[in-house]
Amino acid sequence: MNGDVRNSIDSLDGMTVGQLREKYAKVFGEAARSGNRQWLLRRVAWRIQALAEGDLASRAMEQARQRAGELARDADLRLRPPKGPVTPILVHGGVASAAMPIQRDERMPPPGTKLTRQFKGRVYLVNILPNGFEYDGEVYRSLSAVAHTITGSHWNGMLFFGLTKNPARRHRHETP
Repeated sequence: MNGDVRNSIDSLDGMTVGQLREKYAKVFGEAARSGNRQWLLRRVAWRIQALAEGDLASRAMEQARQRAGELARDADLRLRPPKGPVTPILVHGGVASAAMPIQRDERMPPPGTKLTRQFKGRVYLVNILPNGFEYDGEVYRSLSAVAHTITGSHWNGMLFFGLTKNPARRHRHETP
């Protein structure tokens, strides 16, 4: 920090709140909304230094832009993201991506199994499909969605249909 900047900042210490507010308006180009002496002193000192030596934010932004440009040159940019979860696969020393197979929950019976659940005096039947669950002629993406349709409130589908590890909550399942 050069001597003129140091002297300007040191002179702020002897100023009143009114004088600091005037100095704030001069260096920022707008009136100060605060009457806190310590805040005004710090902000004016920072602005004096930033005007003399360059704003940290502008230097940091320039460095960030430069680094982003370097990274962009080195990256294999995609136009569209891959569908579904992705696992990296090595291709010719570089990295490519491929769709990752969706793993079934180990608690879930295989497709073709029929789940039955008695709820409020009525028996409900759900067929497990390879990509969803069929209930009352409609296909749902999750058991929780089926349970919500049946009960009208949010339920964990695995819990509602007794697919948890707790044997007391098990319901009847028929596997083909």
